[in-house]
Amino acid sequence: MGRVSGGPQGAYDPVDALLERAHRLGADPRNTNYAGGNASAKGTAADPVTGGDVELMWVKGSGGDLGTLTAAGLAVLRLDRLRALAGTYPGVDREDEMVGAFDYCLHGRGGAAPSIDTAMHGLVGAPHVDHLHPDSGIALACAADGEELTRRCFGERVVWVPWRRPGFQLGLDIAAVYEAHPEAIGVVLGGHGITAWGKDSAECERNSLEIIRTAERFLAEQGRPDPFGPLIEGYGPLPTGERRERAAALAPVIRGLASADRPQVGHFTDTGAVLDFLAREAHPRLAALGTSCPDHFLRTKVRPLVLDLPPDAPLDEAVARLRELHAAYREDYRAYYERHADAGSPPLRGADPAIVLVPGVGMFSFGKDKQTARVAGEFYVNAVNVMRGAEAVSSYAPIPEAEKFRIEYWELEEAKLRRMPPPKPLATRVALVTGAGSGIGRAIARRLVAEGACVVVADRDADGAEAVAAELGGPDRAVAAVVDVTDEEQIAAAFRAAALAFGGVDLVVNNAGISVSKPLAETTAADWDTQHAIMARGSFLVSREAARVLAAQDMGGDIVYIASKNGVFAGPNNIAYGAAKADQAHQVRLLAAELGGLGVRVNGVNPDGVVRGSGIFAGGWGAQRAAVYGVPEEKLGEFYAQRTLLKREVLPEHVANAVFALTAGELSHTTGLHIPVDAGVAAAFLR
Repeated sequence: MGRVSGGPQGAYDPVDALLERAHRLGADPRNTNYAGGNASAKGTAADPVTGGDVELMWVKGSGGDLGTLTAAGLAVLRLDRLRALAGTYPGVDREDEMVGAFDYCLHGRGGAAPSIDTAMHGLVGAPHVDHLHPDSGIALACAADGEELTRRCFGERVVWVPWRRPGFQLGLDIAAVYEAHPEAIGVVLGGHGITAWGKDSAECERNSLEIIRTAERFLAEQGRPDPFGPLIEGYGPLPTGERRERAAALAPVIRGLASADRPQVGHFTDTGAVLDFLAREAHPRLAALGTSCPDHFLRTKVRPLVLDLPPDAPLDEAVARLRELHAAYREDYRAYYERHADAGSPPLRGADPAIVLVPGVGMFSFGKDKQTARVAGEFYVNAVNVMRGAEAVSSYAPIPEAEKFRIEYWELEEAKLRRMPPPKPLATRVALVTGAGSGIGRAIARRLVAEGACVVVADRDADGAEAVAAELGGPDRAVAAVVDVTDEEQIAAAFRAAALAFGGVDLVVNNAGISVSKPLAETTAADWDTQHAIMARGSFLVSREAARVLAAQDMGGDIVYIASKNGVFAGPNNIAYGAAKADQAHQVRLLAAELGGLGVRVNGVNPDGVVRGSGIFAGGWGAQRAAVYGVPEEKLGEFYAQRTLLKREVLPEHVANAVFALTAGELSHTTGLHIPVDAGVAAAFLR
């Protein structure tokens, strides 16, 4: 046993060793999938009550990820109490009760919540235990003759354990194997994964890797070269450019279908493993069998939706067929639920697919946020690898549908969902903000992400857009798009980028702008054209492209114009800017009237005097306006504040607050509105 306290400086620490092992194993996707599997260590620590030694187990808690595991993510349990549960175990029909019993085995505050796999680690006598979900191991576990293949692959070093749902009984089964087979280094769990053990952390890790790599070599050396069968004529991948173009066109439609029960965020994958699978003869049969490992189908649902058309089918034909298949999928899923649900089952959580496969194009995956959608896609890639391995040496034989239902609609999983925090107000919303590389646009993007949205940071300054996207958390939250709003193709490309990154767009903020402050006589036609091209014409072009995507999604949406007090108030030396803002203000009314039938709300925000943090003011507008009013440029913000009713300076964050208020759901019946954010300029009151 290791020791974590009371020993000499530099003594072996099982917790440190466990975390280091977990990080190494979790960093390689060949070893386990995201948040899949768990690892544990046993050791001795001082009991703070008695001062004596107590045997403990540290194990990855519920919902954690091996690759990023910290000490705070470990559940800490007393081994004597955990093992004593075997004497009170009421049997497999009531094994779910044992999860609640783990709470009575915690040491001190206990750390993270113990997972369903805690018994697997605590009941096995080895000091260190790993439970992993490697593709190679699951391929053997899901093969029709997995037991014989396991014997051929490993001899006596690894023992086959038939499928059993994760829980206390599975822990007892594995513990019995450990006692009966002293020569074994681990087990293959039918339909599930692998478990390995060792006398210390290094041996446990070596044994885990031996099982994984040996299985990989066995599949490579013994397997057929074309496990998915011959290519289907016409189902090969489209060229990269055409493939992404097609994916971007389909993504909003598919996202809308996948959001019939509740809004979802999307993710697109066109990795070679998926494209090859969809090009092969066996893919319809295998996809219909669904995934097997519990970690897989909890995220991918029991099976995917597969488009049964070649990639060069006309787009409208593909869309029509997807709608037909979606309706059939929902009927089939409800029937699946009704076949297996009983009085104690949780309610149906939604009948839409989490995975949609399009031959020659790729895979669309969906979830409550971008990370969940991305991870669902990663899990289906794992499932493809599993099917390939199983079919290479045998035939793919996942666990029965009834067992899948028992996992998917397990009360313990339902309890985990109930423990999750409520979603943020803009969760599942995808926003595209123009001019978001600085100033007001940056503040809007920051607020939207903070409230749960995914954001496309659109700006003509590529470096600025990339910096803001990185600041907001990177690709699971924000992506950058280089957009000059006077260029129709760049606008369309930005919406295609949004479709590929997040599945589509729900919320568009027309914020990009410049400002020319000159008297009428000095305002050139070029000044006028430039001002209107960016703000009036640019907003029109962005809104037009947004409307096309929103119509394809059929999920409603929001368009918000960052207009200006100057669209209402007539100030001096401001003809080009004020007229362009008035144009934008009326676009709000026109589009609200036209797009209401799609459930799209169009509203505006009228800021004034946003000096600090404003890209327009920093670009020379501030100096020009300060000269008009005869004040030093550094005092312009104070000057604007003093002329307002509230005597307050307006900042970019205040404009962002208004965008949030318009789009967060509380004003769901409001469209065609302009909200002043000017601290009170009576001359700009709306009438």
